[in-house]
Amino acid sequence: MATKYWLMKSEPGAYSIDDLVKDKRTHWDGVRNYQARNFMRDDMQVGDKVLFYHSNAKPTGVVGVCEIVKEGYPDFTAFDPDEGHYDPKSNLDKPTWMMVDIKLIEKLPRIVTLEEIKKNSKLQNMKLVQRGNRLSVMPVEKKEFDIIVKISKR
Repeated sequence: MATKYWLMKSEPGAYSIDDLVKDKRTHWDGVRNYQARNFMRDDMQVGDKVLFYHSNAKPTGVVGVCEIVKEGYPDFTAFDPDEGHYDPKSNLDKPTWMMVDIKLIEKLPRIVTLEEIKKNSKLQNMKLVQRGNRLSVMPVEKKEFDIIVKISKR
């Protein structure tokens, strides 16, 4: 299958690119939106590329490139009442929430801010900048992915 491209958001206070630099690999847990869950469960495959995005930060933007290294599997944080992402309706027999594992490819030389992305005419159709789109996991076109990585290296 062809490589797909994604953007995954994380608040740096919860998990940052620097955490991933240290860890090298992590599971992407806590996604509690059905559409984003479906992307992780049904569409993400080993080898797919990911733009790591810092949300709810100053500034917000793309900070790294990652790769999917384990396809969707049950998000165990949904089963633990002591976890911040606990969901009493989810259970092991019929898990509601999924996660994937990612590994770091590179921390970008500089952040590509949301403001820069919005101002770039070649990125106007990107789901990230479409009105009302607040998904934490979303598909990205290869050309959008390549443009953002290139901008980070200027």
